[in-house]
Amino acid sequence: MTASTSPRTGSRTVLPLGRRSVPPALVLVAHGSRDPRALTTVRALMARVGALRPGLPVHLGHIELNEPLLPGTLAALGDTPAVLVPLLLSRGYHVKQDIPEMAGAARARTRLAAPLGPHPLLAEALHARLTESGWPSGTDSVTRRSMAVVLAAAGSRDPDSAADTGRTARLLSARLGVPVVPAYASAAAPTVPAALRTLAARGRHRVAVASCFTAPGRFASQCADAAPWIASAPLGAHDAMARLVLHRYDQSLGARSAEAA
Repeated sequence: MTASTSPRTGSRTVLPLGRRSVPPALVLVAHGSRDPRALTTVRALMARVGALRPGLPVHLGHIELNEPLLPGTLAALGDTPAVLVPLLLSRGYHVKQDIPEMAGAARARTRLAAPLGPHPLLAEALHARLTESGWPSGTDSVTRRSMAVVLAAAGSRDPDSAADTGRTARLLSARLGVPVVPAYASAAAPTVPAALRTLAARGRHRVAVASCFTAPGRFASQCADAAPWIASAPLGAHDAMARLVLHRYDQSLGARSAEAA
């Protein structure tokens, strides 16, 4: 048996894991970046996840660019069971191809959790980062008519990625009470500047850019630089992100238990 924690309340429940008394390892799968701040940010998120779930083995593996790379992390686990939680905010090539291929080549018995988005906890973290950057609270309806948000994401040619980002935008819009338009740094349209122009043409002149990136990097900086007003920081080690990681881990184990029943 192992214990799981509710993503909102922190209460613990017990999940059956056959005869094993040690829970499967949690492997955070980050993309990787040449920006040195990215590794620092991901390690901070890893530490927060560990603090929320003492006793859970938490490891890190990157798809590219940073050590440790995922194949090396999985090799070090040997045949230890593990749940891979992508630190990615939508479906796409990495989730559907890269990570499963790396996992399939390893001895470790692995299960792939869903990406972090869309989910209400992701919208909570996005809202919090916007507030930290200067997004006002308690605005009246007249002021809100001039406001909007561009949700800046990496982008992908996979239509499932756009669908996930669109759903995240709707969740954030419901929290803020203003339009939230998805836009992309690459591989998809609209770009952040194009989305800003469209909103300006609609009379939305007070527009923030919400950074839908886990960690700092080239795309996150590029999108923030386009902001005409405020731009939020990447999501990083926000508490809601750590709770979301654990929720995806528990969700994956719950699915396995249901399949075995």
